[in-house]
Amino acid sequence: MKLTFVSNYINHHQIPFCEALYRRLGGDFAFIQTEPMEEERVRMGWAVDAAALPYVRLYYREPEECRELIWECDLLLAGWMEQPELIQRRLGCGRPAFRISERIYREGQWKMISPRGLAAKYREHIRYRNKPVWLLCAGAYVASDFALICAYPGKKLRFGYFPETRREFPEAQKAEPGAVRILWAGRLMPLKHPEFALRLAADLKRRGFSFQMDIIGGGELQEEMERRIREEGLERLVNLHGFQPPEKVRQAMERSHIYLFTSSHLEGWGAVVNEAMNSGCAVVGSAEAGAVPCLIRHGENGLIYRRNDYEEFLSQVLLLMEHEEERRRLGRKAYETIVNLWNAEEAAARCLDFYEKWRTGTLEKERWYEEGPLSPAPVVWPGAWR
Repeated sequence: MKLTFVSNYINHHQIPFCEALYRRLGGDFAFIQTEPMEEERVRMGWAVDAAALPYVRLYYREPEECRELIWECDLLLAGWMEQPELIQRRLGCGRPAFRISERIYREGQWKMISPRGLAAKYREHIRYRNKPVWLLCAGAYVASDFALICAYPGKKLRFGYFPETRREFPEAQKAEPGAVRILWAGRLMPLKHPEFALRLAADLKRRGFSFQMDIIGGGELQEEMERRIREEGLERLVNLHGFQPPEKVRQAMERSHIYLFTSSHLEGWGAVVNEAMNSGCAVVGSAEAGAVPCLIRHGENGLIYRRNDYEEFLSQVLLLMEHEEERRRLGRKAYETIVNLWNAEEAAARCLDFYEKWRTGTLEKERWYEEGPLSPAPVVWPGAWR
């Protein structure tokens, strides 16, 4: 079979999934990059030498070849792009396709009442409701957004992003003696709520806990963060590292015991959650961010706190600080979740299996996956977790 994946640009969160498809399909797999990566992502260390990847094609350099790959493929995977018209003819032709999407109403579902917006959503999504086009939901609340506009009825499936999966638990790094190591990583911007990490550090200091907190990333809140560290006297406990390349971030995760993920509802997915879980961290995550309810089962492989509730966030971290065995157990279960289920190899295998069932007419007769990639995506409304 021929499979084409088209999206704005390739990055380190997508490469493992693409590599898994390339290992299975060889030259019958292509990733089409529709635009160069924006400078902000490059400064964050996301730059990828796309020309070095044998399956990547650049639409802005070879448009005709890319259009042919989109039209002729047996299965199309379509992510976000500035030119949705590239795929419209292919989506309507009767051959199967997956649309990969984060939330379309993350700033408020009331926006679906806009007549202009609904017209755009009809052109891009709704008109394919009776075509063999399925929605891969990159986030726990995506299905509810699309349910509002009656798009992809009965065809919404769980999906996400699949960073590199490491299959050796970092036992030695976790066992290093000393204080509990806590990590936060991301852009220092309001939607990520890095101030939760500093408020937590001040509370842990007042309670007399032994810990070291690392904060990786830069952004508009950096000066404010530096000022608060000085005011709270946290210089010896909190280290600001600025932006680091992805490999350095993973190394920090493998040394850490607790990972903090504090993003708001504006975070579509949050691939750092996959990476932290794969690194054996006990993750304390915000229920608002797309990845958290998908990947974390509260109390089983991590801890979840509700919408901007700092006191609940604090109580979850205190539980981990006070109970080392629980910290270890959740970190191990988190690692197993990624290694056994939420990884690129499993996602790629399920995509190909899905196509084969569609091709042979057995898709509706087979039992669907119960959890993980390509399992049915429930309609979960924002703010309704738990």
